Amino acid sequence: MGTHIARLVRTPNPSLLLVLLSLLQLAFVSLGDTDIENLLTFKDSLSNPSSLRNWNASISPCNGDIANWIGVLCLKNKIWGLQLESMGLGGLVNIEILDAMPTLRIISLMNNNFEGKIPEIKKLGELKALYLSNNRFTGDIPDNAFEGMRSLKNLFLANNAFTGKIPSSLATLPRLLVLKMEGNQFVGRIPDFKQNVKVVNFANNELEGPIPASLSNMSASMFSGNKNLCGPPLEKCSLISPPPSPSAVPSASPQPPLIYKKTISALQIALIVISILLLLAIIATVIFVLSKRKQNPGLLNATDDDSSMLPPNSNDQEKKISDSGGMMKRSDYGKLIFLKGEIDRFDLHDLLRASAEVLGSGNLGASYKAVIMNGEALVVKRYKQMNNVGREEFHEHMRRLGRLDHENLLPVEAYYYRKEEKLLVCNFMEDGSLASHLHGNHSVDKPSLDWRSRLKIIKGVGRGLTYLYNKLPSLVVPHGHLKSSNVLLNDNFEPLLCDYALRPVINQEQAHMYMTAYRSPEHSINGRISRKTDVWCLGILILEILTGKIPENYLTSSYDRNTNLATWVNEIAKDKRTSEIFDVEMRGTKNSKGEMICLLKIGLSCCEDDPDARPELKEVVQEIEEMKDRDEHELSSTIGEVNAIMSSRNARDGAFSSFNR
Repeated sequence: MGTHIARLVRTPNPSLLLVLLSLLQLAFVSLGDTDIENLLTFKDSLSNPSSLRNWNASISPCNGDIANWIGVLCLKNKIWGLQLESMGLGGLVNIEILDAMPTLRIISLMNNNFEGKIPEIKKLGELKALYLSNNRFTGDIPDNAFEGMRSLKNLFLANNAFTGKIPSSLATLPRLLVLKMEGNQFVGRIPDFKQNVKVVNFANNELEGPIPASLSNMSASMFSGNKNLCGPPLEKCSLISPPPSPSAVPSASPQPPLIYKKTISALQIALIVISILLLLAIIATVIFVLSKRKQNPGLLNATDDDSSMLPPNSNDQEKKISDSGGMMKRSDYGKLIFLKGEIDRFDLHDLLRASAEVLGSGNLGASYKAVIMNGEALVVKRYKQMNNVGREEFHEHMRRLGRLDHENLLPVEAYYYRKEEKLLVCNFMEDGSLASHLHGNHSVDKPSLDWRSRLKIIKGVGRGLTYLYNKLPSLVVPHGHLKSSNVLLNDNFEPLLCDYALRPVINQEQAHMYMTAYRSPEHSINGRISRKTDVWCLGILILEILTGKIPENYLTSSYDRNTNLATWVNEIAKDKRTSEIFDVEMRGTKNSKGEMICLLKIGLSCCEDDPDARPELKEVVQEIEEMKDRDEHELSSTIGEVNAIMSSRNARDGAFSSFNR
């Protein structure tokens, strides 16, 4: 039999080979058709799938690394992710359909209306990231729900209505890095996570008992809102037993359960006593003032008038409040505070009465478009991740932002302060963000950005960053959250940076999880950021503009060398396929290859893993400003420089492996 097979191999039958080739071709075609069929079936299973309007069987979902279907992430013509966020989607998640897509590695369904019990997610054993936060999922999660998911790194289940105990199978996942389960109704104790989990959040549940020692170095806010949790980083636990029932027979009664209680230290008791005394003193003061008011009616009138708190010539003072950068007076508390000198332009009630449209709901807060009575369109950003900063500190930082004035910064027009949440008000930009222009659907009426527009945008971004660095020298990262969705465009495609300089007022835990500065190589390796971290973010933005690809660090909570956009560019350039790097939809490139290669070189130099190897921001901006069209000789020289950068990176880090999806 073996001899017969060997003979067939040595002298293949041409007819047999044709049959085999035909079968292989059919297999490859059916594979592509199967993915399309699965996605369309998944779409049909959803309620309100209108956001997926371009999911069409006549168009392939992927063209190489470029997605033709909205919300689909592609790699080498394969579907490796679904990013279906904030689309108003609902219904049940049909995991049986997704299970038939073996290359799927990332699923994000955040900020939608999905409901029912959690899908049987362990069927997707190779999944690396699952984002289900801010939906309407309910019910208990089975204890073995995540069994065998050895590749899972990020799991977001926050702000649903899950109940029952936290599945113990989560503690067995060897690669788990980020776990967000806040805002549910979980009960019982937290499992002991032995793996090296970077971030957890169990806040606002009904958990109890001691916090595992493996999580004791996390911030206390990650466990807040669970009244029966104790132990570091919260208060110490005291172990007590409830008294036995009088009717119980000692020999037959079961052992009473152990109950953990938070201990109250002597310092806490003292603080409580002091608080009570202060409250009594305040009550006595109020009674005294009221009695004086009855004796002197004029005092009542003066006290009720806000102007009594102002110095002489209060009318002049009122006009100059905004000139000092939004200086606060007592009557301003609970009101919008204007930073740009137009105090009567609108007020908080105008915003509350305005017709509002949800623009997006990100990890740091939600954005709304509000059209007030005079027809003016504003953007109101609502932040809930700023409640750790004190009131005066927050006001001072807002005044600091109010003094900034540059053509490439979107000004903060006004703000509203409450301990629980903050509102920042800016002008609405009709042309949207750079991200929407790079990654949205293009048509004859809305074509992709041409080369000149892209170069103009990156130059404007550089100027805006330079201004922030000059005006905010005390901040480690003057921007801190630079990405394409935080670059807005006016009608002349002039960029305006937004969400800048917010790191000092964002809660540390949320900043570490969501801000782009904390997805840099230096924070991943050393746990620190530097003034060159914004340079790395700028480099990633440059590569995104040139390639049209969504950077991996926008989708994950930490830096991954193997899936970094700069690594992908390096892989392509190593194979001398430089032309494949550039966005195929970029127009106007015919006579600009030299400039494009030059900008590619600048972007790669900004993306060095070692911050010391990156250029200073002023050097980067100067190089970009001085860019001109190159002739063929200069082009060859620049390509040589790019290849030199690749060689040096390889020498330091070794050959890069292919994408580990």
